[in-house]
Amino acid sequence: MARNAEVVRQWNILRELEASRRGTINGLAEQCGVTTRTIRRDLDALQEAGFPLLDERIDGRVYWKLTSHPFRKLAETGFTLSELCAFYFSRTVLECLAGAPFSADLKTAFDKLAGVLTPRMRQFLDNLPVVLAAKEEPRKRRDTTAHKATVSKLVEATLAHRRVQMTYHSFSSGRVKDYVVEPYRLAYGQGGLYLFAFVPAYVQMRTFAVERIKKLSVREDPFDPVEELSKKPFPDSVGIHSGKPEAVAIQFAASAAPYIREREWHETQKIRELPDGSLVLSLRVCTDWALQSWVMSFGPFARVLKPSALARRVLEEIEEAREQYAPHLQFEVPQPLYDAKAQRALVFAESPR
Repeated sequence: MARNAEVVRQWNILRELEASRRGTINGLAEQCGVTTRTIRRDLDALQEAGFPLLDERIDGRVYWKLTSHPFRKLAETGFTLSELCAFYFSRTVLECLAGAPFSADLKTAFDKLAGVLTPRMRQFLDNLPVVLAAKEEPRKRRDTTAHKATVSKLVEATLAHRRVQMTYHSFSSGRVKDYVVEPYRLAYGQGGLYLFAFVPAYVQMRTFAVERIKKLSVREDPFDPVEELSKKPFPDSVGIHSGKPEAVAIQFAASAAPYIREREWHETQKIRELPDGSLVLSLRVCTDWALQSWVMSFGPFARVLKPSALARRVLEEIEEAREQYAPHLQFEVPQPLYDAKAQRALVFAESPR
């Protein structure tokens, strides 16, 4: 932790000197909450790393300033020193968001930026990601070479508004089918890349997982877009699905309520606090598998109030999961409260608005 604090402090010194154009050792020490001796060591370390720090005497006082004159190449990129450093040390986050399809291009971009810096400056900046890290999402398995070629063709066809012929493995139907589609957008989410495309044969927009495209070729015939997509991909889902949004209400127990309050799960969300510390989260989203699995991840601490169809599906999943375990347990378990197979028409009362 001591090394992390030193790196962050030196980073803040660079930002302060760039923003204020000059600063005194006493002023920097007060802002950072350390001694002037520590600030002197920080300034020496930054100078040794190659950062263009100079001291000058004005009216009897010594000021330190950061000059970018030695960085002619940096000026040509249009980045300030602070912007470049921030981008460089945030690369761990960007690499996670970009995903495998663009990892090689991202590495090349960072290599070019790194070329502007001196070896000692790169060494300093390489320490910064220890204070900002990101956990990668599980990625879909793929043939890297074939996948990269597919993505390249899809980008070309999307930009040129040209139809594509593709062979696609649909998990929902369990079949491999041929499609002619009009590609509108590629979107990355939850470890996979997805294609939004209009299917003329069905006269509707559909979403395809790029990893399941077996063959693809770009045709010569162009198309005119018939729909305008939302600025955000999957706008009506808490996951990566599409569907008609509807009113959803979920009650969370008091023990789970703080976790719900601290995040924005969807832009339509509203929270109603209850006297016992629990809360009701209201959303307007499609009731897809992503929503259902999210609710079930809270176990007994979440209860669907509406719609009743979603509540039934959650209960059925719970009872079916119970049947997977009960026969193999070495002790007697209570009988299920609800026979999911025999009573699928059970009616749930909608909660009052």
